[in-house]
Amino acid sequence: MSENQIVTPPKDIDLDYQDYVINMGPQHPSTHGVMRFLLTLKGETVDNVQPHCGYIHRGIEKMTERLTYPQIVHLTDRLDYLSAHINNEAVCLCVENALQIEVPERVKYIRTIIDELNRIASHQLWWAAFGMDMGALTTFFYGLRDREYILDIFEETTGGRLIQSYNTPGGLMNDLHKDFQTKVKKFIKDFRKVLPEYDRLLTGNVIFTERSKGIGYISKEDAISYGVTGPSGRGSGFACDVRKIAPYSAYDKVQFKEALYTEGDTFARYKVRMDEMWESMNIIEQLIDNIPQGDYAAKMKAVIKLPVGEYYQRVEAARGEFGVHIISDGNKNPYRLKLRSPNFSNLSAINAMAKGHKIADLVAISGSLDLVIPDLDR
Repeated sequence: MSENQIVTPPKDIDLDYQDYVINMGPQHPSTHGVMRFLLTLKGETVDNVQPHCGYIHRGIEKMTERLTYPQIVHLTDRLDYLSAHINNEAVCLCVENALQIEVPERVKYIRTIIDELNRIASHQLWWAAFGMDMGALTTFFYGLRDREYILDIFEETTGGRLIQSYNTPGGLMNDLHKDFQTKVKKFIKDFRKVLPEYDRLLTGNVIFTERSKGIGYISKEDAISYGVTGPSGRGSGFACDVRKIAPYSAYDKVQFKEALYTEGDTFARYKVRMDEMWESMNIIEQLIDNIPQGDYAAKMKAVIKLPVGEYYQRVEAARGEFGVHIISDGNKNPYRLKLRSPNFSNLSAINAMAKGHKIADLVAISGSLDLVIPDLDR
């Protein structure tokens, strides 16, 4: 065949209407884990996104049926490991409410402060990876640089950097490190100066805004229908912050704004998380100098048995509403335990968001959902 000869397709094939099916993942940098998207394309335009989960399913909910309640706590930080402390707290609150135990005020303040540090650290890593997904490699260095300060604080007090298991039914594993308050206040002071750098580097970048504004739209009604919560839901104007709706720990003692945007696109979801980092710092500053003295744990029985019944507790994790539903038959381990994963519900809307956009836009859309894959699979 001559190199200049043009090859024409058979006449019975209409390329304008031919579907092209490809796999994105399960090993793909922008999925940030073993997630597979089965994509149906028309040229470069996405016609359908079919998520395939389960590549790291571990059967955590079934495993809990043979574990005691303090042991269950250690499994929940293996779900959304970037909201580890918050997930731990949900189990502890559920157990404490079932037993009608009032934890010391000191515990409530400390839990809330570490919750918000956990939220900032999670959003820092999301911002770092999201920028890198969109071609801005510098964001990865900035985000991880600042996140290290929080991880160092965690390590001193909890003994862990990523997964802490610092919460326990009735309180905390141990009291705060003597330098905790000093280092937290220093971090807040420094990060208030650093966070505007994030906006200068990425938020106002013309390439970034062109690739995020108007991309991946989902309406408030559809967000509610799909169960999209957290920053992803609030980017569509859905006021779903559990810290406001059903305050727990010390959230009823602080003032903060719920970040809401109505545009419903990738850029709106981005802006919500940026605003939340400011609000998290405001919450911490209201509490850090007012931590009450007292015990760091309530008195608990050696073997914890919940009364017969059903119990549910929800918290505001970094990606949305995380819920723990326990069915107890009166024994030391639950008869059944079900976890409400924010990532799973948020993922369900990705086809509605991505349909009609280019395949390159899918990277931005999935990044704006801030998916953590082990939280999907459980």
